[in-house]
Amino acid sequence: MTEQPVSRKVDPITFELFKNAIFSIADEMALTIVRTTYSGVLKDNMDFSTGFADADGKLVAQGLTLPGHLGSVPTAMASIMRHFGDDIAEGDVFIMNDPFDGGMHLPDIFIFKPLFHRGERLAFACTVCHHTDVGGRVAGSNASDSTEIYAEGLRIAPLKLYRAGVLDATIMTFIDRNVRVPVKVFGDLRAQLAACHIAEKQFAELVARHGADETRALMRETVDYAERMTRAALAKLPDGEWSFEDWIDDDGVDYGKPIRLFVTIRKTGDHMVVDWTGTSPQVKGAINNTLSFTKAASYTGVRSVLPPGIPNNEGVFRAIEVVCPPGTVGNGVLPAACAARGLTGFRMTDCMFGALAMMLPDRVKAAGDGGNTGISIGGYDDARKPFIYVDFTCGAWGARPWADGLDGNSHMFANMASHSIEVTEAEHPISLLAYEFVPDRAGAGKFRGGVPFLRDYRFNETEGTLQVRSDRRDHRPFGLYGGSPGAPSANWLNPDGENRALPGKFTMTVRRGDVLRHVLAGAGGWGDPLERDPTAVLKDVRNELLSPAKARADYGVVVDTVAWTVDTAATAAARAALRERRGWRETPVVQWHDPVIAARAAE
Repeated sequence: MTEQPVSRKVDPITFELFKNAIFSIADEMALTIVRTTYSGVLKDNMDFSTGFADADGKLVAQGLTLPGHLGSVPTAMASIMRHFGDDIAEGDVFIMNDPFDGGMHLPDIFIFKPLFHRGERLAFACTVCHHTDVGGRVAGSNASDSTEIYAEGLRIAPLKLYRAGVLDATIMTFIDRNVRVPVKVFGDLRAQLAACHIAEKQFAELVARHGADETRALMRETVDYAERMTRAALAKLPDGEWSFEDWIDDDGVDYGKPIRLFVTIRKTGDHMVVDWTGTSPQVKGAINNTLSFTKAASYTGVRSVLPPGIPNNEGVFRAIEVVCPPGTVGNGVLPAACAARGLTGFRMTDCMFGALAMMLPDRVKAAGDGGNTGISIGGYDDARKPFIYVDFTCGAWGARPWADGLDGNSHMFANMASHSIEVTEAEHPISLLAYEFVPDRAGAGKFRGGVPFLRDYRFNETEGTLQVRSDRRDHRPFGLYGGSPGAPSANWLNPDGENRALPGKFTMTVRRGDVLRHVLAGAGGWGDPLERDPTAVLKDVRNELLSPAKARADYGVVVDTVAWTVDTAATAAARAALRERRGWRETPVVQWHDPVIAARAAE
């Protein structure tokens, strides 16, 4: 049957159906990975993304998965097209993870499958998954104290995993010999391939319905539509320039040496520039970003103030320009270590909130817990069988201008879920002894920050290696418009015994019975704490998220814990005394923790 030429104007009903269909395919790919994957970091943390690109590698649709991957597929696809643009055949499948050739960090392995119709390439199915291990000096391949990329694991240049439908056994052998848990890694790679197969099948049905020409036109329109929507939304925001500065405590190698994050947002009409010039040079430790990950943090921040319903694809990125000089912690160059770059990405997202809060004070939240914290525990049992547990955890949102921060909810940059404790204990030599909210650590404010939680991990094997990547010790999560900063994070070894304090980032040997306690940082508050509704304070005290003493000290609210009521007269007197003690003054945009930064802000 001869295909009918597509009209110059896309029918709006046809377009809406097509757009929903192609995003549904990306979501179905994500569900396929969740259903078929082997590792907890994928099925529970959901540290993966799926997408759909056109024949030229331009992202058309991205599934509802990880915002941290918003900039990843276009960068990786550009690398594939650069290397193989004239050598892409039906049945080919591409693999890559090289951070300096389109990737992000070594655990994130991309699988791309070109999709053909009657011998013509029309699209690509795209997946990227964080794998449990890709080799390197530390089990889990994401230690923050590695100092160059060569220590972090197997670096895969853009390659053909399948050539015309035939698996390249050499590549699989290299992977098999360089990872600690090849069964799990290969299982997760098969989950990615299964997702691509689902995409291929469902895309073929779309093409059969619309024809190749109309399918191409509808994919172009999906991207153009996202650009129009983004530009229209940006045009409604105020024009101007806003800058914000925040600090990472250290890189886990040069302890106590803070790392500057500095962002400037320039918005004119329907275009926005996010400029990270002024951010610290790249560091020795493994927290250096690739540019694609810095873009993802920038896009996530901007998307948080745009209306819902704008598709995630290349059209959005056309309207938002991201600048970050090479050789900085936001755009590392060889031989920068980057396995733990997740920390920097999360902190850049919060830094974006700081700048956006000046632009849109009634729409932007304070800093969250600074996550996510990365914890990996690996080793060998008595039979020398390897085990690796990888966990990423975060759970306290900054206060919002209209409501408290969320408690126990993943950071906006992550969209992750917690590991099942029962599955963790069944699959790994680990017991979770505690998983609970910690009182008196949320930043105070008219709206308080999210309440953090702690976890106690007990190690049950003879010996293993524990790696922790955390932050927000010296530079706590900032509050906004008079809100207080959240309490710092903490790590303790054997809290019911020696109770030894551990640094924010470390790698160490643990033995049977050792317990790690990790406490997340509390999130920042928003607004003057003395304006908080006393009944909201009472509720937090009753729920054991706030002690009566802290309620009085931070909020001037006196709680009768016998009758469970607010003592109105005592509260009025306590608040008057606090106001007199503090003195009246204009509250700053940001409640700084660092005195040096506070001095700069005062200037």
